[in-house]
Amino acid sequence: MIASGYDTIIDQGADWYINFVCQDPDDEPINLTGSTAALQLRSLPDDPTAVLTLTTENSGIAITGDEGLVAVHATSTQTNAIITGIYYYDLELSISGTITRIIQGQVTVSAQVTR
Repeated sequence: MIASGYDTIIDQGADWYINFVCQDPDDEPINLTGSTAALQLRSLPDDPTAVLTLTTENSGIAITGDEGLVAVHATSTQTNAIITGIYYYDLELSISGTITRIIQGQVTVSAQVTR
């Protein structure tokens, strides 16, 4: 797999959901049973500190193995803690011990007005 580029927006203080379906060249879902995933958001790709870390271990990412579905969810509390601006992210899967980056891009965090 080659990482796809996808830019998105997070509304500060709101729940954020993003879903991906991993497919083979014939557009069939890849079975991800037993796989794990991690997503990190950083102000710059080489910034040593992530402002958001979501994983299958911390319940920020859920994988539906036989459907190839990777569902990412950040809570309103998590997004509220992110300062507005432009960030970089990627999402990596560990499939049978092999790490594969499936998606990457920029995230714009828009300011919350209603509190």
